[in-house]
Amino acid sequence: MKLLRQFLIILLLSLVGEGLHTLLPLPVPASVYGLVLMLLCLCTGILRLDQVERASDFLIEIMPVMFVPAAVGLTESWEQLRGVLVPMLVIMVLTTVLVMVVTGHVTQFVMKWREKHD
Repeated sequence: MKLLRQFLIILLLSLVGEGLHTLLPLPVPASVYGLVLMLLCLCTGILRLDQVERASDFLIEIMPVMFVPAAVGLTESWEQLRGVLVPMLVIMVLTTVLVMVVTGHVTQFVMKWREKHD
């Protein structure tokens, strides 16, 4: 029953994110609204981590399975993708490296900042 309640909390925040996406004229995906709402609820203490942790861990564990339909869709669109394959691969590699570098620098900055303030 606890796991079901945790899923319902996550779904409720996702639903509110969908509502915000419908109401606000911003080019922000509904899932981002839901994630920001979850972050705000956790940071303000409206939600405690233990109220959503088990369901969140489960969803993270099964995340690779969620990419299977997208991969199948790509194989069905192979003819359209063939012409832009090289530019797409270059963009994917460059953005992956960029994300890794930025994440590393931000993590180092936060760790140093915490050392100074602790």
